[in-house]
Amino acid sequence: MKQIIVVSLAVGLVTGLVGYNAAASGADEGRAPALSELPAGYRDWPLITVAHEEGKLNDIRAILGNDIAIKAFREGATTYPDGTIIGRLAWDYHPLEESEAAFGAAQSFVAGLPKNGVQFMVKDATKYASTGGWGYVEFDDGKPSAKAMPEACFSCHSVVKDRDFVFSRYAP
Repeated sequence: MKQIIVVSLAVGLVTGLVGYNAAASGADEGRAPALSELPAGYRDWPLITVAHEEGKLNDIRAILGNDIAIKAFREGATTYPDGTIIGRLAWDYHPLEESEAAFGAAQSFVAGLPKNGVQFMVKDATKYASTGGWGYVEFDDGKPSAKAMPEACFSCHSVVKDRDFVFSRYAP
């Protein structure tokens, strides 16, 4: 229960930092937003999928999309239109104490503290031509991270070039 409360408080704090005054979809039709501000209302965007990242990151994550992204995913797009924004929220995770008592082993896990900032991919084929048409940014404490995101993200996303550099698959 304590972990759920902590996550709720942390989510509330991060949500309070949002200051971008754009449409709820996160971008005007066909125009990418600046990568210097969190898109307004992103925490209310529809869920595209959930994921578990192992290795160094070892987190659970929710992949969200603005209206343009959701439409493209639902239509089975292989190329995403300009204005698509895909967001990634991540948390560490912990075994639910009661699951071990119920099942004899740690089986159920709950979200812990937010982890690895909030990340976005923004599609603008012209503006981000050198990185496959996608801009990448991470926000730490509501501010753009100092990390070199475009090159680092693009190098990993290059393995899914045939899916327009998008790892996620839509889970309706």
